[in-house]
Amino acid sequence: MVQAVPSQQRGILLSEAALRQVLFLRDRQQKDLCLRVGVRQGGCSGMSYLMDFEDPSKIRSDDEVYDYDGFKIVCDRKSMLYLYGLMLDYSDAMIGGGFQFTNPNANQTCGCGKSFGV
Repeated sequence: MVQAVPSQQRGILLSEAALRQVLFLRDRQQKDLCLRVGVRQGGCSGMSYLMDFEDPSKIRSDDEVYDYDGFKIVCDRKSMLYLYGLMLDYSDAMIGGGFQFTNPNANQTCGCGKSFGV
């Protein structure tokens, strides 16, 4: 069984707005799911963010797991090299709304904010 990292040592941070939206989206699925966050090659700036729900049974022993009052954020260790300290926020603004990634490791980002370079 994978242990979640204590709240004061989270490598991926969620704003209250992001946590509310993620919980809302998860509840619509009517399943107990965790959120997997990661990166892949591609996008305007070289790397793209990945974010999707998955069944907690798919958490691997080498994943980083961060607990938010019972809700788990999961990230593979390779992605964590690029994401440590990431702040995930959410805005419901009509223009520019949605999830926003603030990555302290990125030295360039694209205009849409969904990809970055290091």
